[in-house]
Amino acid sequence: MLITYYDAYSVLTKVYSNGAFIKQAFLDTVIEEKNRSATTKICYGVLDKDITLSYVIKRLAPKTPKLAVRILLKIALYSIIYLKAPSHAVINTTVELIKKLGKGGTSGFVNATLRNYLRNPVEIPTGDSAFDISIRYSCPEFIVNKLILGYGLNQTKDILSADTERTFIRFNKGIDGEKYLLEKGKTFEKTPFDNVFYVKNFKMDGDFYEGIYTFQSVGSVAICNGVLHDKNNVDYKNFALLDACSAPGGKAVYLSDYFSTVTACDVHEHRVSLINSYASRMNKGNVTAILSDATVVNENFIDKFNVVLVDAPCSGTGVIKDNPDIKLNRTENSINELTTIQKNILNVNAKYVKKGGYLCYSTCSLLREENDGVIKEFLKNNTDFSEEVVESPLSSVKLDYGLQFLPNLSLGAGFYFVKLKRN
Repeated sequence: MLITYYDAYSVLTKVYSNGAFIKQAFLDTVIEEKNRSATTKICYGVLDKDITLSYVIKRLAPKTPKLAVRILLKIALYSIIYLKAPSHAVINTTVELIKKLGKGGTSGFVNATLRNYLRNPVEIPTGDSAFDISIRYSCPEFIVNKLILGYGLNQTKDILSADTERTFIRFNKGIDGEKYLLEKGKTFEKTPFDNVFYVKNFKMDGDFYEGIYTFQSVGSVAICNGVLHDKNNVDYKNFALLDACSAPGGKAVYLSDYFSTVTACDVHEHRVSLINSYASRMNKGNVTAILSDATVVNENFIDKFNVVLVDAPCSGTGVIKDNPDIKLNRTENSINELTTIQKNILNVNAKYVKKGGYLCYSTCSLLREENDGVIKEFLKNNTDFSEEVVESPLSSVKLDYGLQFLPNLSLGAGFYFVKLKRN
C-alpha cells in the first residue's frame, strides 16, 4: 500500500502543482508496474471526487493544509470513503508516507484529521441547490448551473450520477466481432452499432496491433454513424471526406471504409503521426494525414470536399470521467474562449464544402453554448447552409439543432452531433 500511495502522490502532485494533464502525468512518472491498476484507480478517483474531497477536508481542518498534505489527505479519504479500504491501515500508511517524504511535522495533524473523520464523518449535502449538487456529484458549480439551464434539474442529476466507465471494442471491416469474442470466451454486450461491443475487463493483446480490433467510444461511433446517415441513401463511395480536427484518427479510420478518400488534419506534427499510425495499424490506405491548422483558411481546400467533419476542441464535459482533470482546469472564461474557437473553425471549414455537400459538427461537450448555440449563430450568418435531420440508433435528445448524447441515456456517451447541408 505504501508504494501505491507514493506513486499516486507523485502523479497527483504533477497535476495539482504543475497543472499537468493526468495522462501526461502518468507518462512522466515511474511507477511500480504490479500496482499500476491500483495507482491508476486512486489517481483518477481522487480527481473525479476532488470537489467532494476538498469539501470534506475543509470541514475537518480549521486551516487549509499545504498542498502536499491536501493531496495525501485526498488519497486517504478516497481510499476510506470510496474504496472502502481498512481505515486504520490507510491512516497508518498515510502517516508513514508523510514521514518518509520529510514532512513528519505534519504527521500528527494528518493522523488526527483522518481519525476525526472516522469518529464524525462529514455529511455530504443532499439538497437541490447548485452548490449542493456540485459537492454531492463533485462537479464545478458553474457547470452544474449550465446543465440545469440546458436540461433541467432532474436530468442534470441523472447526467452527473451516470455510470460512464465502459470499454468499447470496434472490430475492423471483414471481422465477425461477435464470433471473435465468443471464441475468446469474453462476456460482452452488443451496442446499436454493427461490430461494436461493450466488453468488461477487456485486455489488449497482439490482435490489436494486427488491426483485428480497436478501442473506440460508442459516442465516437455515433458521430461517424451521423456523418453517414442520409435520408436519400446517398452512396459515399466516390466522396471525399475532410476530418478537420482528426487526431488521434479514430473517426477518420472508421469512415475510410465508406469514403473514397479521407484527408485527416491536425495542427501538431506528433498528432499527425498518431493518425498515420492508427490508419496503418487498421490497414486503411485511403487516409492521408497532413499538418493543417483548422482555424486558418487553406486555399487548396476551398470547395473541394463532399463532406467535412469538424470534431471541434471543446470543454470535454461529456467525457469528464475519462479526463477528470477537466474539473480542475475549466472555468467560465475558458468556455467562452472555446466557443470563440469553435465558431471560427466552423466558419473556416464551411468554405471547404462543395455545393450540395455536408458540414458535420461534433463535440464531446454537454454544454449547449458549445453545441446548438454555436450552430444557431452559424446558420444565422451562413444562409446557404441548412440542418439535415439525422436519426441515431443510440438514445439521444433532440436539441434546437442536432442531437445530444447524454451519459445517462447513451451508454455513457456525452457527445453532440449535427449535420448541415450546403444548399
